[in-house]
Amino acid sequence: MLYFINDYSEGAAAEILDKMLESNLSKQSGYGSDVFCLSAKEKIKKALNADAEIFFVSGGTQANKIVIASILKNYEGVIAADTGHISVHEAGAIENTGHKVIGLKSKNGKIDEDAVRKFCLEFYADVNHEHMVYPGMVYLSQPTEYGSIYSKKELESISEICKEYNMPLFIDGARLAYALGSCECDTDLADIAGLCDVFYIGGTKCGALIGEAIVFTNKGLCKHFFTNMKLFGGVLAKGRLLGIQFDTLFTDNLYKRLGKSGVDAAMKIKKALLQKGYELYIDSPTNQQFIVVDDALRERLSKDVAFGFMETLENGKHVIRFCTSWATNDEDVDRLIAVL
Repeated sequence: MLYFINDYSEGAAAEILDKMLESNLSKQSGYGSDVFCLSAKEKIKKALNADAEIFFVSGGTQANKIVIASILKNYEGVIAADTGHISVHEAGAIENTGHKVIGLKSKNGKIDEDAVRKFCLEFYADVNHEHMVYPGMVYLSQPTEYGSIYSKKELESISEICKEYNMPLFIDGARLAYALGSCECDTDLADIAGLCDVFYIGGTKCGALIGEAIVFTNKGLCKHFFTNMKLFGGVLAKGRLLGIQFDTLFTDNLYKRLGKSGVDAAMKIKKALLQKGYELYIDSPTNQQFIVVDDALRERLSKDVAFGFMETLENGKHVIRFCTSWATNDEDVDRLIAVL
């Protein structure tokens, strides 16, 4: 069986495992105050070219939940794409904190400046808006759930709207390495840092065993964030486990190299899909490739390939996903192409 179901099926990059084994018996202080966390933070700040506050947590849902709950006031909600991860695949984690996810209709997984502006204009024009949940933040993913990428111009436009309405911009970077590794991406880490108030650098899906690095570029946005992390169960006593991984990911451009490797594999698959006449659901430039299949084709492919299911369309056909990762090798790509 071939596994193209997600980008976290494998363990971790060899460089990370080597470093963890090498440092295994070194005695370190806890809760993220160890030398590895401190070193990783300095390397990340250098990559961002920004003086930011950085915190490590074990997973993406934790990152999203803790960031949003820590920033929003109790009467505020968060604007997101209707296909966004917090809207669909986090089991109501955000709502569980008492904050509504305000879903806007997306196109290819993205929301744009016009959609955000229209919502805010209509909200404040409503004479009853004080009886309603206020828009308190905008949440984006780079790349999106459908593999699409926000351009620098799009991010700049949304950032301006956020400033106009005094809403922080939060970018989910669970798969950020695969955006950075795409030839169609015109933003780097420094651009991301300069255009939003808070974002996170995904490790779990991008070569680490576990872990995400939350980056506050707006350092005054949330006081006592570490305490909120503790409150939500997001602080590891052995914080070194996360620090070692990000210290390694941000050594010798490993993070970007791993992301590019996953994207290169996906582009080879995409080329084969087009050559063989498959219908792409979206023209994705990252590590996720989506095709439209009927029941028979879905059943046939599932005998040889583990893939992701996204949705069933009105015509009864299905959208499925082939997802590559930092660890996808040429042999498996060639075997998938043969099955296709």
